[in-house]
Amino acid sequence: MAIFSPIVRMSLIALGCAAASAVPAQAPSLAMLDRLEKGSWQLRERGKEEVLQTICVGDARRMIQIRHPRSTCSRYIIEDTPNSVTVHYTCPGAGHGRTSIRSETNRLVQIDTQGIAEGRPFSQAIEARRTGGC
Repeated sequence: MAIFSPIVRMSLIALGCAAASAVPAQAPSLAMLDRLEKGSWQLRERGKEEVLQTICVGDARRMIQIRHPRSTCSRYIIEDTPNSVTVHYTCPGAGHGRTSIRSETNRLVQIDTQGIAEGRPFSQAIEARRTGGC
């Protein structure tokens, strides 16, 4: 058993008490995604005219996993600011990705996503725009 001086012992006790009374950090909320309008959104690769897909968005968090839409994935929030979010996600057996979404308005966002889907790498720069109701 180690022998500590009274000062070190009191410091360790004080540190332990401070840690025990610390308030746990709140999980990031991804509030920027909550401000986006619900409805039909068209996704296009930046600089191209053709529509990649149209999705009905009730929860904009769906835009995080564009290449893994039905997979059960774990998520790690890297950035959560008022105008952008970045999330890394892992989908067991299906791949993984990292998506950054930047809000220009509550009807227009820029999405950068990359990762592995169906055993192949992907990287896309997408503009998503709300086009109406679902």
